[in-house]
Amino acid sequence: MERDHRIDLNLFRVLDAIYTHGGVSAAARVLHLTQPAVTHALGRLRDQLGDPLFIRQGNRLLPTDKVRAMMPAVQAHLKGLLASARALPQFDPAQLDMEFVLGFRDILESIVLPGLMARIEREAPAVRVVSRRVAADEMERELAAGALDLAVDRPLCAASRLSQHHLLDETLVVVMRRDHPLASTMRRADYLAARHVVVSPLGEANALDLLLGQNGMFREVRMVCQHYFAACQIAAASELLLTVPMAYAEHLAGLLPIAIRALPIRLPVIPILAYWHASKEDDQAHRWFRERLVTSIAETMPSSTH
Repeated sequence: MERDHRIDLNLFRVLDAIYTHGGVSAAARVLHLTQPAVTHALGRLRDQLGDPLFIRQGNRLLPTDKVRAMMPAVQAHLKGLLASARALPQFDPAQLDMEFVLGFRDILESIVLPGLMARIEREAPAVRVVSRRVAADEMERELAAGALDLAVDRPLCAASRLSQHHLLDETLVVVMRRDHPLASTMRRADYLAARHVVVSPLGEANALDLLLGQNGMFREVRMVCQHYFAACQIAAASELLLTVPMAYAEHLAGLLPIAIRALPIRLPVIPILAYWHASKEDDQAHRWFRERLVTSIAETMPSSTH
């Protein structure tokens, strides 16, 4: 049977995504498609061009010589087509049917996600959101691979491939039960002599203890938790102190019998930033989502922002 030489131009978008991002899974996330759909498209293009196109090596797909030779022309033509598409109708979030993955801390989940999802349900009811905890040293790799769309955390030692936006400055306070002996007066010596509960979701060293240790100060940690809500409940029912961002303490003050006191140690505020891969900078759906996230954080955490 004679081969049909007509080729769906969408297949070249798949080819470019796999070539650029090094794998089917990453290409699927960039193109907002399922992995089986990308695999099927790649199979069609292999049949059309009579070439394997990519050879698997470890976790990556390496392009064949044919792909390397044709990609400059393919990418130039795709760029021209995308430029022409600017004349198409305006972006409409109500038409989105896709999933966004956030690298989020649990403190932000309970404060920010309710308002964010309410806004998304109004504007883009078919959009799905997944919140994951990701180690700081894994964020850049996950963003580059397309496993994360956005990461929100303290400053990262990130490469120039990542774009960023300052969200807020975090201030730490101390949470304790309302009738705690230190609820009336707490000096630095009292704080350091007290017993503490800390949060370490991934078993990492506590950032505050590292900072205190650099300045010759140490505290007694009696319990380590995975989640801040559990730690706050423990502080509300014990002698243990919990040091936590102010916005989260204020959020829980109406839910738990806790007192909030200033941290009696002078520390700089902690910047919290949003990160995304530079390849997403001009993606309309991604821009829409990150703008909704920034707005939700500004509305729900005003005491921590500028």
